Amino acid sequence: MNLMDPVQVFRMEAAELFVVIEEGLLDLLGDLSNQAQIDAVFRGLHTLKGSGAMFGFEALAAFTHHCETAFDRVRKGEVPATAELVAAVLEAQDHMKALVDTPNGDHEATGNGLLATLQAAVGAKATQGCVVTAPLPAAVAGLASPAAPAATRWRLAFRLPVNAMANGTNPLGLLDELAALGECTITADTSAIPSLDAIEPDDLHIGWTVQLTMTQPQPRAAIEDVFIFVMDDMEMVLEEVSAVPAPAVVATSTSTPTPALTPAPTSVAVPRAEAAASEPARAVTTAPAIADARQTKPAAENVRVPAERLDELMDRVGELVIAQSRLSQLAGISADIQLRSVSEDVERLSGELRDTMMVLRMVPVGSLFGRFRRLVHDLARETGKEIELVTEGETTEVDKTVIERLADPLVHLVRNSIDHGLEMPDERLASGKARSGRVTLSARQAGGEVIITIRDDGRGINRERVRAKAESSGLIQPGQMLLDQELLQLIFQPGFSTAAQITSLSGRGVGMDVVKKTVEALRGVIDMHSTPGEGSEISLRIPLTLAIIDGLLVRVGTGSYVIPLSAVEECLELSTEEDLRSRGRSFISLRDHLVPFLRLRELFRTGTPPDRYQKMVVISTGNERVGLVVDQIVGDHQTVIKAMSKLHNDVVTFSGATILGDGNVALILDVTHLVAVGQQQEAQLRAAG
Repeated sequence: MNLMDPVQVFRMEAAELFVVIEEGLLDLLGDLSNQAQIDAVFRGLHTLKGSGAMFGFEALAAFTHHCETAFDRVRKGEVPATAELVAAVLEAQDHMKALVDTPNGDHEATGNGLLATLQAAVGAKATQGCVVTAPLPAAVAGLASPAAPAATRWRLAFRLPVNAMANGTNPLGLLDELAALGECTITADTSAIPSLDAIEPDDLHIGWTVQLTMTQPQPRAAIEDVFIFVMDDMEMVLEEVSAVPAPAVVATSTSTPTPALTPAPTSVAVPRAEAAASEPARAVTTAPAIADARQTKPAAENVRVPAERLDELMDRVGELVIAQSRLSQLAGISADIQLRSVSEDVERLSGELRDTMMVLRMVPVGSLFGRFRRLVHDLARETGKEIELVTEGETTEVDKTVIERLADPLVHLVRNSIDHGLEMPDERLASGKARSGRVTLSARQAGGEVIITIRDDGRGINRERVRAKAESSGLIQPGQMLLDQELLQLIFQPGFSTAAQITSLSGRGVGMDVVKKTVEALRGVIDMHSTPGEGSEISLRIPLTLAIIDGLLVRVGTGSYVIPLSAVEECLELSTEEDLRSRGRSFISLRDHLVPFLRLRELFRTGTPPDRYQKMVVISTGNERVGLVVDQIVGDHQTVIKAMSKLHNDVVTFSGATILGDGNVALILDVTHLVAVGQQQEAQLRAAG
């Protein structure tokens, strides 16, 4: 049995918690009084601290405790939530990630500096006397509220669910947190332990009774916070026994102590039947019967699966599709009815399995867009600009491999939009725009492609500066005629930058060429539009998946080729007379538009004479169209993409290969490259004519 490393499991959980905390902090910036977001951030920090301590990440737990304490004070209304506090905790979160990745590294100096920033953001009383390396109970005591309310004595009886330890709950950790709240006496209840022959080692049968004396301003809330993540499933009775005189407290600050808060007369609890029967009558309020609801309607379960296993399963499905294609070909030439029936069943099942596998690999693009909220927040603070990030179409799903490879290109595009596109607030007001600039990230599905658009409402692209830079760099000749799209595409040339000076964001000409290479490696295409004074828009058209695609199988000479079906617009017939008539021009009139076309026989140099009636497949990328002249259109084909070998890295006409049912290899045409060749041919003819 292959068991995952517990530390690796914690790191996976911590990565998810970091996402939750960061999203909560960024949402809180929109409304600093949103109590739900404050509670969400607090819960995330609380879970991270507890899980870190459970798995031995003591430095992480101690450091996270200070951030949790700050938000606990905000949650209780002792200090207000501010943009400075959110920024401080965001910076602290980066430090927490470092403590997870390298727990044995030297992080003390960085941690102390971040704590100083946190102290300045929340007030001196929040972190006074705290040290990053302090033990967790001492840190809890050091961050006690400056108020000195009267002490109260509480009685708590609780019992965790039987499967609590199997689900990762550490009862001793909960008892330690209770002990840190004040003077307490803990008694174990062993009455429910079964006989030795009936006991299950992983089950929890012990309950506890705790007598606790506290001086917190909100003692009930402090106790309930200890059980915040197990409250719904546990059994608990909580009651105030009596108030005791407040102990003498040495003041640690000049603030005026706040009066003690009077506890509510009732307790929030899920009492055990036995405890309710044996205890004296008292006012007890029970939480909703969540356990009963869960029994009638079980919650959906998720299973963590390593990405490598999904990739391996995808390879197996691809091999199955190839075998099914071969079986279908054999059944087609056979007179055996049973063989044909089995072939149809296998084809149906393999198709369903392929579709299911594709869904498993799909990830909402919102998981990618969410990363840019933090980026925009940091860039706004760095540049002094006011920036609003808008996301649309977050539920659009893309293959996980595409998501991973699109992250860096989108970072470059967003940074460029902010640095080059958006103006400073005063400049925007002078031009009649809103003070805050807007960057919009949107995604939508169009056939077998996903279109991701980055749009800003900034100053737009200065064509004169782009042309001047291109001419000075030797990319174009002085005065050379270019279409608007051709001029804008020069921005993606290596080393190209129109920035007047180099900044920490841009100016070195590095990044946009990487964007173009990455998108083309994904068999995608980039479209750019810009209106001076109104903003720019860059669209990335990317295939939904890189593993299995629907293709159009064609024949050129004796070779077979596959054209991605998502790029095919229509198919035409090209007679010999029309072919001869277009020699020297290679243009065809298609609904009052001239469309250039390529003769694949000449491009591939097959040497065999063409068929009398050839076929033309019109393909497109964005707004550009090109025709491909082939000898025969065989039909649609489920194409399992196989990568080309390293020896064929320089062959730009093909993006991969696939295996046909008869065992032969068919090359997959690179649509983006062929369209670029056709457009280049068109530009040359226009220049000559």
